[in-house]
Amino acid sequence: MTPAAPPAAASPPPRTALSWTLSWSLLLLGTLGFATVWLLLSLYSGRQNSWMAVIGAIDLAWMLRLGGWPRGWGRAAMGVLGTAAIVLIYSWSIASTQIGLSLGVGLLDSLPKLGLHHAWLLTQLANGPADWAWLALGLVAAAFASR
Repeated sequence: MTPAAPPAAASPPPRTALSWTLSWSLLLLGTLGFATVWLLLSLYSGRQNSWMAVIGAIDLAWMLRLGGWPRGWGRAAMGVLGTAAIVLIYSWSIASTQIGLSLGVGLLDSLPKLGLHHAWLLTQLANGPADWAWLALGLVAAAFASR
């Protein structure tokens, strides 16, 4: 009688084109979907709601795990980049929406018309020190929650 071989460590399944597509689709859905929810909350409440950056980071970390992204610093980097994208999309959208509303233009019409310098100026004016701290905390939370 020979001793049984120890069970091999479970390796991740091979990445097929379909799983690769679904992983990226979940990341895109999480990023755009959360930026939309944050935008609607801000339009409804009339506030920046910068604390949503932390919740967005946790939501994106969950999407990365659901998408089967391998653990480690690569997934953490994707979480930070995705959270930064959420913040950028939200900031651009809220600035262009506020300008568009005052001019009688809809969101989709005002998004491409806002310039980079004007968007940065409006973002600086709208965010106070506490808002910047929440946004930075969102990036840190993304790094830890996503790895």
